[in-house]
Amino acid sequence: MCELSTVIMIITHHKGEFMKVSFSDTTLAFNPISKKSKISPTRFGADIAFVSLNDEDFNGVEEVTRTAKDLFIVRGPGEYEIQGVFVKGISSKSEYSKEASINTIYTVRLEGMNIVFLGALSDKKPDMSIMEDMDGVDVLFVPIGGEGVLGASDAHALAVSLEAKIIIPMHYDGIGSSGALKTFLKEAGAEGVKPVEKLTLKKKDLESKSGEVVVLKS
Repeated sequence: MCELSTVIMIITHHKGEFMKVSFSDTTLAFNPISKKSKISPTRFGADIAFVSLNDEDFNGVEEVTRTAKDLFIVRGPGEYEIQGVFVKGISSKSEYSKEASINTIYTVRLEGMNIVFLGALSDKKPDMSIMEDMDGVDVLFVPIGGEGVLGASDAHALAVSLEAKIIIPMHYDGIGSSGALKTFLKEAGAEGVKPVEKLTLKKKDLESKSGEVVVLKS
């Protein structure tokens, strides 16, 4: 068993809200893009896939399924424990899809680090009771593109209220409104932030962080 301080988490962005989080021998896929989406999907093998909203832009679990390994799919509210990954999901509102308005916010605890994935959230003040037993938010994924999800200003306000150590904006390329990222960075006082290919983290790296915005290339 590796000590928590030495475990490395690697995060990459694959357009829209499609996020890949890898640590040790486990890979998580958040809101994978379907072949039916207007956005080109990325294929890779995952151990756990999270779908926050049943829409083709977020439910492409077939794109992250390994042929030789089972994929555990989390599709909604509840509590789960999968391969040492502790998950809670809570129902929230989305106005992104006409066919599905229920969005699931996920908290994920792994290797001593806390992730909150807001998905296609449109509610400016969602029920965050899901976080009551968490000792803080290490990494927050927040939609910023408007057009059915949080706009840049409201997204920033919610991120600040959650006191996340690292904030990763999503849902601004391909499916969000143009200019959303620029507005979000201005709200956060982070206009100078440059996109990076990936974010590599250890638990100890988070100790000095407070509201740091990281933009991932997609």
